Amino acid sequence: MRVGVKLVQKVSSTRTFARIAPHVIPALDKAVHRLSGGKKLLSTQMLPGVVLTATGARSGRRRTTPLACMPEPERGTWLLVGSNFGRPGHPSWTANLLAHPDAEISWKGETVAVRAERLTGEERAAAWKAALAFWPPYASYQARVDREIRLFRLTRR
Repeated sequence: MRVGVKLVQKVSSTRTFARIAPHVIPALDKAVHRLSGGKKLLSTQMLPGVVLTATGARSGRRRTTPLACMPEPERGTWLLVGSNFGRPGHPSWTANLLAHPDAEISWKGETVAVRAERLTGEERAAAWKAALAFWPPYASYQARVDREIRLFRLTRR
């Protein structure tokens, strides 16, 4: 299993993956999530994941996005990394959380009301270090972009 994880990490660090994955992985995750009654995501075979439902920053409409996450069980929170697969712009879900921090996640079949906090300073540095230990490809994503990857902590409301 560890060899498979290392292979996926290596592949997910490539520019080709960054071009293709955003068009394929979210669609597959949404389909599996819907078919499993909200209990599963395809991508959770490698990383834990949530389905985030947030209010659109400009539209005001509910937006649903499957995302990898880093559970923080000791805190009862989840860390979201706005890596956008190492592509230049911030993912739209991060703008949505900045504009409307109250959201919901689907976590292992449970709907959880959450509040998102963008991490900055020392808190961000500590979370980034933990995220890199959790999923090393985040380092290659950051190296490819000029922007600072946004990190959010989700806390139950």
